[in-house]
Amino acid sequence: MKEINEELAGAIADLERECQESPASVRAHHHLGLVYRQAGRLEEAAEKLERAIELDDQAGESYVNLGAIYFEMGLLDKALALNKKALAQLVKPAQAHVNIGLIHQHRGNFQEAVNSYQKATVHDPEFGMAWVNLASAQIIEGDYQGALGSARKGVELNPDFAMAHNNLAVALYFNKDYKEARAELDKAIAQGYQPEPKFVEALEQEL
Repeated sequence: MKEINEELAGAIADLERECQESPASVRAHHHLGLVYRQAGRLEEAAEKLERAIELDDQAGESYVNLGAIYFEMGLLDKALALNKKALAQLVKPAQAHVNIGLIHQHRGNFQEAVNSYQKATVHDPEFGMAWVNLASAQIIEGDYQGALGSARKGVELNPDFAMAHNNLAVALYFNKDYKEARAELDKAIAQGYQPEPKFVEALEQEL
C-alpha cells in the first residue's frame, strides 16, 4: 500500500463514514472505491465498486472503474467482461472502449486493440488517450500513415503528455521524417519520458 497524503486520508475517512451512515448509497460506495484505488488499496476498491454494482446494476461508471482495477490486478477476463457490460450502460462509452483496447493490446491482439481505440475516438473525438493508444497499436500493426494521423491528434489534445510526443516521434520515424521525429522525441524526453534505447539509436543513424 502506498503512502497517502492528508487530503486523501481525509477523503477516505469521510466516505467510509458516509458508507456506514448510508449503506444503500451507490455514490458513496463508488467514490470510496475510487479513493481506495488512488491510495493503492485495490482489493478494497474492488469490493466497494462491486457493492455499488450490487446496489445499481446499471451503474456504468462503476463497471468501467472496477474493470480498470481488475486490469491492474491482472484479472483480464474479469476486466474485459466488466467493460463490455459498461458499453451497454454508458451514453458515452469511450473509456470502456479504451479499456477493452488495452486488454487486447496486453494480450497481443493488436488489430482488435486498434478497433477498440477507433470506436473510442468515434464516441469522443476529444479523448486524447484514445488517440495516443491508437497510434501505439497502429505502429505495431504497421499502419504508419494511420499512426501518424492518430499521434498528431494525440499531441494536439495532450501537448503536455510525454508518451504522446514519443508516439509521434516513432510514427514520424516510420514515415521517414527523421528531423521532426528527433524534435518530438526531445519534447518527450524533456517531459520525463524514457524512450526505448534501440529507437533512439535507430533514429540517430538516420540523422
